[in-house]
Amino acid sequence: MIPSFSKNTLSTAMTLAVFCSACAMPLAANAESVLSIAMTAADIPRTSGQPDQGFEGNRFTGIPMYDALVGWDLSSDKGATPLTPGLATSWTVDEADKTKWIFKLRPDVTFHDGSPFNAEAVVWNVGKVLDKSAAQYDPAQVGATVSRMPTLKAAKAIDAMTVEITTTEPDAFLPYNLTNLFMASPVQWQKKFDAVPAAVKDPLERSKQAWNAFASEASGTGPFKLSRLVPRSRLEIVKNDHYWNPARVPKLDKVVLIPMPEASARTAALMSGQVDWIEAPAPDALEPIKARGNTIYTNVQPHIWPWQFSLTEGSPWADKRVRQAANLCVDREGMKGMLGGLMAPAQGVVAKSSPWWGTPTFDIKYDPDASRKLMQEAGFSESKPVKVKVQISASGSGQMQPLPMNEYIQQNLKECFFDVQFDVVEWNTLFNSWRLGAKDASAHGAQATNVSAATMDPFFAMVRFVSSKALPPVSNNWGYVIDDTFDDYIRQARTSFDPAQRDAALAKLHTRMVDEAVFLYVAHDVGPRAISNKVKGVVQPQSWFIDIATMSKE
Repeated sequence: MIPSFSKNTLSTAMTLAVFCSACAMPLAANAESVLSIAMTAADIPRTSGQPDQGFEGNRFTGIPMYDALVGWDLSSDKGATPLTPGLATSWTVDEADKTKWIFKLRPDVTFHDGSPFNAEAVVWNVGKVLDKSAAQYDPAQVGATVSRMPTLKAAKAIDAMTVEITTTEPDAFLPYNLTNLFMASPVQWQKKFDAVPAAVKDPLERSKQAWNAFASEASGTGPFKLSRLVPRSRLEIVKNDHYWNPARVPKLDKVVLIPMPEASARTAALMSGQVDWIEAPAPDALEPIKARGNTIYTNVQPHIWPWQFSLTEGSPWADKRVRQAANLCVDREGMKGMLGGLMAPAQGVVAKSSPWWGTPTFDIKYDPDASRKLMQEAGFSESKPVKVKVQISASGSGQMQPLPMNEYIQQNLKECFFDVQFDVVEWNTLFNSWRLGAKDASAHGAQATNVSAATMDPFFAMVRFVSSKALPPVSNNWGYVIDDTFDDYIRQARTSFDPAQRDAALAKLHTRMVDEAVFLYVAHDVGPRAISNKVKGVVQPQSWFIDIATMSKE
């Protein structure tokens, strides 16, 4: 068992609110325009360029403080979020050699420390995660980066504002992947490196100390600049008046980010006025939250909340009948009611409206009788249930409300001859374990892991979970899915630079992922966040991300 979702979240929040209101800093007394946000993370996401803490890190320390060559257009709440030029103004693949791409860079961009952004800076930033011989190579940033762009091989400067990027194989997904490579200032880092005591001889230790110092005085090109960092407590970022995109020069003077993993604590902080914005509000507090002058923002998300099964030897999930039985024994509509309507039931990685849906024959629905029949065929019964262990978190980016959701599934599956036990770990621990795989000691013997995933591009949605080239520690094929048909569909999609042909291959891939039930498909998030009505210009796109730079506060 795990802790039940409290039926008294609201009363708990109200009690905490009394305390918080007494201790909170009265922002109204400050002449600055300050926006305070309570995150679900238990710590401040990494500030040195490649955030940790999942995509909540990209949302709150990546996109505000840094830019990538390719970005996401977060300006609309209608339709899928498209790619947009970032620090690159254009990109083309070499028709003669599709492992080579040419990126034209944006002129007249400077880092926060005043140094210029150019081709050498791009090469340097690729080196920080790929080149083990480079002084700036940082293993701490590798795990959160390379697993998201596994075909990235090298970069070289053609001229001051042109870069050639090479992949290990033709890869039409590269522009999507590069949204995750944020550009940090080589000049600012070098200052920190030069200040490392000469007595420190080990190259990796020198690099580590330089990056740790850089994290407190970070320099990117984004619309906000780091002002103050207190680990595990708060991050303050201030407006960059000289940001290169006039449409995104911040209207806010400062943003304060506070880690607050407990839903009741976040709710209390919002209702007391300690913060202006909370991620993932408690479902049973939505009406009182709105009554206190706040708005609940939601939108369809490119997101899947699954159990990712281990197919390793000895795992009960290696039996397709058991995987399908689990999918037929979860009452997703009942879960939606428990969450106050803040989810969409999942029947696959993507929704049926997606061009990647395909033609699955396995109909994922709530049918416990059919589930029990499959379990009996697999040799299980009420007196002989299958024992499974699932590694989960208590909070985290995209994790929605993981404790009550997992307990709900546990109770559902008990009716279909599953004996489910949980290994509850901190979110960042779970996220790091995800890349290490089911065979690693960090899995603690679990046969499934519950890490929510972004599905806005082909690699993130499907490829990294079922490609034999994405086995741990390369990427997120945690469960060791090895299947020639999956690999063939992935090859077809990855080498198709025509969007229609690529979508057709991806539809075949998704069809097989549903029919093989490689996940327990549970929910799509709707990204609920509660924000004070004093905050204006909020656009909730169909994305994991949101643009703070365009917001203001009364």
